[in-house]
Amino acid sequence: MMASLFLMDRLLYLLALGLVTIIRILPITVCFIAGQFLGLLVWAILPSYRRLSKQNLRIALGSAMSDREVSLITLKHFVNLGANIVSSIKIPALSEQELRSRLGFDQEQNWIDWVVGEKAGDQGTVAALSHFGNWEINAQIAEFVKPRQAGCVYQALRSPLMDDLVNRDRRSRGVHTFDRKKEMQGAATLLKAGGVVGVLTDQHAGNAGIWMPLFGKLASTSPLAASLAQRTGSLLVQVSVRTVGLARWVIHTSNPVPTEGRGIEEITMDLNHLLEQEVRQSPSDWFWVHNRWKTPHPNFLLREAKRGIYLPPGTSSGDLQPFRLLVRSPNWLGDACMAAPSIRALKEGRPDLCLTILSPVKLAPLWREIPEVDAVLEIPLKASPMRVSKLVRESGRYDAALLLPNSIRSAIEVWLAGIPRRVGRKIHHGGKLINQRMTGSHQLHPTRHQSEDLLAIVRQLGGSAPSPRPILSSGSDRGNHTPRSSMPPRIGLCPGAEYGSAKRWPVERYRSVMERISRDHDITWVIVGTIKDGLFGAELVRDFSGKVENLCGKTSLSELISELKGFQLLLTNDTGTMHLADFLGIPVVALFGSTEPDLTGPVGVTIPPHRILRRKVECSPCYLRECPIDFRCMNELTVEMVTAAMTESLQAIP
Repeated sequence: MMASLFLMDRLLYLLALGLVTIIRILPITVCFIAGQFLGLLVWAILPSYRRLSKQNLRIALGSAMSDREVSLITLKHFVNLGANIVSSIKIPALSEQELRSRLGFDQEQNWIDWVVGEKAGDQGTVAALSHFGNWEINAQIAEFVKPRQAGCVYQALRSPLMDDLVNRDRRSRGVHTFDRKKEMQGAATLLKAGGVVGVLTDQHAGNAGIWMPLFGKLASTSPLAASLAQRTGSLLVQVSVRTVGLARWVIHTSNPVPTEGRGIEEITMDLNHLLEQEVRQSPSDWFWVHNRWKTPHPNFLLREAKRGIYLPPGTSSGDLQPFRLLVRSPNWLGDACMAAPSIRALKEGRPDLCLTILSPVKLAPLWREIPEVDAVLEIPLKASPMRVSKLVRESGRYDAALLLPNSIRSAIEVWLAGIPRRVGRKIHHGGKLINQRMTGSHQLHPTRHQSEDLLAIVRQLGGSAPSPRPILSSGSDRGNHTPRSSMPPRIGLCPGAEYGSAKRWPVERYRSVMERISRDHDITWVIVGTIKDGLFGAELVRDFSGKVENLCGKTSLSELISELKGFQLLLTNDTGTMHLADFLGIPVVALFGSTEPDLTGPVGVTIPPHRILRRKVECSPCYLRECPIDFRCMNELTVEMVTAAMTESLQAIP
């Protein structure tokens, strides 16, 4: 295996060497024109790079440019890029006189003062470079900075042979080369001796970079130039090479960037501003086919980023171009409520996050209750994946999608919508349609709450737990209800469970609890549930002597939310309504049978605290919809036990 890799490496090196030899026979103008045709060919046959270039242009300059202008700059960029790459192969073979005849200087006095060093004194100079125009000229101008020594920091290529081929050209005019992973001390030594060192600053810097705005969109930016200048007491200027004609270029040098007494983040941000000015000056010269605003993998949330996020003073999240995340909602109310803490954590994960929930229409009111959600896309009833994907595409371009359901349908929806990053659990059924799989931490034994499993995924994405949710006062203080002092407390009761009868405490026992509580407390019972729970509601209100309202099947989700906000307490089975009350901060007395409260119970902090009643018999939790034996888990919950729990909760209500 190693031998075959060596042979392949050797073959590629020989091919590259042969190509270099041929190009260096040709005149520089022929190289430039040949490169233009090569760039035009690449533009024609590689549509993915055309798309990337246009995408980057729209990020940087799109608000001020039409689609036609973007397309024209993209074409010109490919032509320029081809010309400059081929020319850069020829340039090391040019004499100093020939090279000087091809170069001019914009703001030449800056070059003389700060790069040649007439005003630099004993200070070295860090030249912040970028992939702009014919950037390899920067490695060929040691003769232009004499008597100072010149060097450049580079990223080593994987192939030692190819790396040596490239660096031989860079060293041919006396430029010292420094591997950024191994030889930074050599670069610092040269600067302390009064030399000039070039450092590229415009590449995606990954985990080593500071996340800061570039054209208003967060990008991982290398602080190396700023830190090297500050550490060595050197001057810091930006140097770029613009293409101005047939095999002709102009070198632009900025004024020095202040470094003394400033943070590395501030200095690096200044370099970004200078790069923005250069790109606006000559937009076709920048390297648009580089994915500068790359979405990190796997941690595209940035709260735990190694070097953090820097926003210039006065910059708010609203000033940034958004990172658009689409979250596909679960299909069940309870699952959606348990996902709410993770949604809040996602939003806190980066300041530029624009969070959209793709939700079944029935759950849309829930998501609109969460301030961190920026937009809700409603999935129409019986909509096909094709129709849903069209809905997503029409709502805008997304950087990533997080799928909370494990269904293949959810994966198809976002894949058809063209979302580049599609995140799901490791067990997701989406197959290769999911291109980032997260492990979570979900286990049944020992149990870990479902909401914690989702938060574990958020942490793997680079986020952290959300800020604590404030403890809300109970009942009428939450909504537009009549103050508690003027009417009896409203106590909710949810006797149903869509999952199955194994979750439902006998309705006659609920009736007994209602009667006992009403003897000692002036309260209004409000029966809530779906239309399927209508018979339970009717049985509970029939001939009841106390105050009672039956809303089973009479409320939409938004109306149910409004009602719950007016409750002081909810008595319930393990249901979606229980989770909704928990989400809204309503205290509950919850009765568990076939399911496990440690896995899916209420977890919020309320006053009074939630009370969970459960008899852990030998067969529980079974997670069955219907009990095949004697329903002992629920039957062992007595009327007296539930009445006592309700009484304690009522007495604790503020």
